[in-house]
Amino acid sequence: MAGFRTLDDIDAHGKRVLVRVDLNVPMNEDGTVSDATRIERVAPTIIELSDKGAKVILLAHFGRPKGAADPAMSLEPIARATETVLDRAVHFAPDCIGATAADAIAQMDDGDILLLENTRFHKGEEQNDPEFAKALAANGDLYINDAFSAAHRAHASTEGLAKLLPSFAGRTMQEELEALEKGLGRPQKPVVAIVGGAKVSTKIDLLMNLVTKVDALVIGGGMANTFLAARGTDVGKSLCEHDLAATAKTIMTEAAQAGCAIILPVDAVVAREFKAGAASETVPVEDVPDDAMILDAGPQSVIRIKEWIGRAATLVWNGPLGAFEIAPFDKATMEAARFAAAETKSGNLVSVAGGGDTVSALNLAGAADDFSYVSTAGGAFLEWMEGKELPGVAALSR
Repeated sequence: MAGFRTLDDIDAHGKRVLVRVDLNVPMNEDGTVSDATRIERVAPTIIELSDKGAKVILLAHFGRPKGAADPAMSLEPIARATETVLDRAVHFAPDCIGATAADAIAQMDDGDILLLENTRFHKGEEQNDPEFAKALAANGDLYINDAFSAAHRAHASTEGLAKLLPSFAGRTMQEELEALEKGLGRPQKPVVAIVGGAKVSTKIDLLMNLVTKVDALVIGGGMANTFLAARGTDVGKSLCEHDLAATAKTIMTEAAQAGCAIILPVDAVVAREFKAGAASETVPVEDVPDDAMILDAGPQSVIRIKEWIGRAATLVWNGPLGAFEIAPFDKATMEAARFAAAETKSGNLVSVAGGGDTVSALNLAGAADDFSYVSTAGGAFLEWMEGKELPGVAALSR
């Protein structure tokens, strides 16, 4: 990983190692963790450091407590879930700075793991306050950032600490950055991007960045309706941001100038109501009935998308092609995802995907495990795709 130091560059034995992780996991009403994926993602870094004899001190946030201690957002229940995932003891300290944290760290043996309380219980965390960062740094000899999902925030535990201690990327951060480098940094060409979702307004920066970097941009979901309308197609009652027609035209012009093909649906699955099992029909996009709405890309569109994926050496995917949560409007997303997974598995494609809906869709399609990399980072993944510098990543640069 050019520009970053990793765990391979560390002699961790006997060192107090502060590890920023993402433990902002969903919880059940009874206070148990409902999805431990994020804990599982950081487990390799924690276990490796523990096995190397480091004193592993975990820093994390949970929820939005707005700089005040809130028992409902304590990390203590997550310490128990982390123990289960790691299959080893995880101690807990009810503060992340001061005497409480220092005393707990002083009692650690080499290889022990300690989770400190929610960093956001202090206002200095989100303010990236230098004094708060110093208070955190006082507890460690080395700093590891293994929370790519929080790397788009310039907070004390994600950016400020990296300026005060020798800093390294954890295994999850390393894997994410290497995957993203293959996706858009220095990809094998041709590169195809699939961008879907409801609204163009949330992804203008993303689209403007991608048209300068990829060979073809497939636009799906409700976003595609805005582009179709901007091109003069009547999309009936479909979700459509008509006020962004000029923006869509600008993106298409930029794409043409950059030599990027814009791939829009040529046919669509339409219905009069949006519900499971609703009566639907497939029509050319020019023939959408006035009282109907587009809810999925049609079979001819899927054939075109698969042809572009088949030509690609690299695929970057963010957002579904239709209303995938409800049958029968999931077909385009499922079929394209399974085709991309098969191409990846056969060695013909490097595929990088991310974003909450994207991850859900790939899981529903049974395709996620065969993609080269699926990011759970959400906002950080999107900002990376937009070409923005991520403070938590930039701070790790050599």
